[in-house]
Amino acid sequence: MDPGLRRDDVFLAGASGKVISSARPCGPQGDPASPFGRGLPVTGAVADLLRCCPALNPRPPAAVTEPKAQSRARHLGAIVLVILGYLIVLGAVFGGFALAGGHLAALFQPIELLMIGGAAAGAFVVGNNVKSLKATFKAIPTLFKGSAYTQARYLELLALLSELLGKIRKEGMMAVERDIESPAESAIFANYPGILADHHAVDFICDYLRLVVAGNIDVFQIENLMDNEIETHHHEAVVPAQCIAKLGDAMPAFGIVAAVMGVVHTMESIGLPPEELGILIARALVGTFLGILISYGFVAPLASLLEQKADEATKMLQCIKATLLANFHGAPPAIAVEFGRKVLYSSERPGFHQLDEHLRSLKGK
Repeated sequence: MDPGLRRDDVFLAGASGKVISSARPCGPQGDPASPFGRGLPVTGAVADLLRCCPALNPRPPAAVTEPKAQSRARHLGAIVLVILGYLIVLGAVFGGFALAGGHLAALFQPIELLMIGGAAAGAFVVGNNVKSLKATFKAIPTLFKGSAYTQARYLELLALLSELLGKIRKEGMMAVERDIESPAESAIFANYPGILADHHAVDFICDYLRLVVAGNIDVFQIENLMDNEIETHHHEAVVPAQCIAKLGDAMPAFGIVAAVMGVVHTMESIGLPPEELGILIARALVGTFLGILISYGFVAPLASLLEQKADEATKMLQCIKATLLANFHGAPPAIAVEFGRKVLYSSERPGFHQLDEHLRSLKGK
């Protein structure tokens, strides 16, 4: 292939491998060995025809997104799981206490709850900066929503990447410059509203395609940069989980504080009859019980759930990374998206034939 060809020329696949015509010859900055420019270059007029004539260059229609009914069922299922888990905890603990002959009224100690909850809230504010507090309060509502990273979302992502990389392979890197500079106004991104609404995924895709458009950057440098960005994103995503986990870890200690305060009150009332002292001691012990129960039965599970959601968000970026890097190393779009598919969790990963049929159905409509 002529080394004077620009990388942003339009290329068509051909069996002969010979150059028929060059749209725009250029200097040594052209990169015919790029994975984005293989095949036969065509003239600017033919390129315009391919871009403008739907019959010759059809654009896939809007991707099939998850139905609203399934989305509502998913969110409802997440709420049910949280509530059901809490009911099981309460039923097992208080039910067992009642079956043992205990009086549930003795466990209702609002003063101890006030001491434990107030001290924990104060320590939570002191131990976190404003950014961490905002991130935590913002993440709490997501605990009662289903995961957004479903198989339908990943099919939509892989279809978007396939279309972008297919356009690059046919028309050159410069063909997607407008799409990556203004994804909100891009006709390609508009076909995939679920991905367009995820600014982390959109920024990740556009930023690294922009780097390739801007200059000849080594692929290994891009991979290292991707790893650093994904690591930074994950650290930020797990901040709410870490904050809530530390809050849960502190609850048993504050329960002990409440218990010690109850013991102090009991000791200063040592002149009371034994039956009244027994009540005071029981109230003091309830503080320890509540601190441990709230920590391991209510707060710690929320931290674990937030951590799982952070891992799911990071997995989408890893999928994009694998797809783009495979393409940057020379893999055609159909193979590149297979690299991205293989890094997904098995519970959401579409099958090979399922993804292939999905892409063919979009192209065939």
